[in-house]
Amino acid sequence: MAKITRELLHGYLDDALSVAEIAHVEQSLRESEALRRLLRVVIQERDRGEHSVGAIWRRQRLSCPSREQLGSYLLQVLEQPLLDYIDFHLRTIACPYCLANLADLQSLQKEPPPKTQERRRKFFESSAGYLHVGKDKKR
Repeated sequence: MAKITRELLHGYLDDALSVAEIAHVEQSLRESEALRRLLRVVIQERDRGEHSVGAIWRRQRLSCPSREQLGSYLLQVLEQPLLDYIDFHLRTIACPYCLANLADLQSLQKEPPPKTQERRRKFFESSAGYLHVGKDKKR
């Protein structure tokens, strides 16, 4: 297969490659730290004020899994293709937003039960207060 160039990485980021080329780039990214560094540089260069569909896609993090999906990833209850994608997104791409979100979810898993119960109680009380206000306005 062809050597991974900056142009090929741009095509990868723009989702403009064939399935075989995408697979080749992703496999190469898994195997090469130098290539992952180059990918980060290319992404940084592209994010400097670019307004293409690809740049907007990256800024809006449209390829990032949802918080619910990250929670399911932690519990290992996803179907294998999605599990593989999220694993690649976290470990190879090292998306800082998703890594931070994952760390937050992991910290919540380790929270002692009394703290979890207190947070739920406060949430319920604040929600019940809003429900009460809504009823008062209808009168």
